[in-house]
Amino acid sequence: MKRLFWLGVGVAAGVVLSRKATRTARQATPAGLASNLGEAVGELAGAIGSFGADVRAGMSEREQELRDMVEKRSGVATGRADEGRHAARPRPPRARRAEG
Repeated sequence: MKRLFWLGVGVAAGVVLSRKATRTARQATPAGLASNLGEAVGELAGAIGSFGADVRAGMSEREQELRDMVEKRSGVATGRADEGRHAARPRPPRARRAEG
């Protein structure tokens, strides 16, 4: 009975190890590496996008704080925060190409 038990344990361990080895070998193939790399790049892109959104939100919040501070100290309205930095600045005229 003991021998049958240990035989079963050995077979189960062999199956588990074989499947794990097959999975690891599949990940080491070029297709497996490309899949892992694609997932990593996707996660990195998501993290960078999230970081950029957080930075923009912080910039907008700080800009509003500064606008409120300027209005409070000077009494001059600085305009709405959603106008953006470049709204009041006129664009310079474009240079025309010489046709020749």
